[in-house]
Amino acid sequence: MRTNLTVVIFGLGMLLLAIPAAAHHSVAGEYFMDQRATVEGDVAEFLDRNPHSFLELTNKDPRSGELITWRVEWNGAGRLARDGVKADTLKPGDHVIITGQPGRVPADHRMHMLSISRPSDGWKWNRSPRY
Repeated sequence: MRTNLTVVIFGLGMLLLAIPAAAHHSVAGEYFMDQRATVEGDVAEFLDRNPHSFLELTNKDPRSGELITWRVEWNGAGRLARDGVKADTLKPGDHVIITGQPGRVPADHRMHMLSISRPSDGWKWNRSPRY
C-alpha cells in the first residue's frame, strides 16, 4: 500500500513538472535596449494591469500622414500604483510625449517605456532606478 502511494505521488509530481511554466518574456528580446526613440501623440487607451501595463497612442506618420497606433509596454499596475500612476491618470485624448526603447520590428510600432510627460499640466513619470 505504501509503495502504491509513493508511485502515485511520484507520478503526480512528474505530471506537474511536465506542465509548461508561464514564461516571462525578455525585454531585451523584444526591444533595442541600447537605443532611444521619442514619440508624441494622443492617448487612445491605457491598460493598467499586471504583469505589464500598456499605453496605446496615436499619431500621424510625418511622411505619409497615415494614422499610426503605438503600443507602449510599461510597468505592471502594482509598481505603477507605488509610483502614483493609477488607472485614471491617463485618459483618452491626453497628449503625451514618450521616450523609450524601440521594438525590434519597426513596423510593429512598439516601445518599452522609459519616460512619459503630459505637457498640458506638466505631469511626468520616469523609470525608477530600481527597475
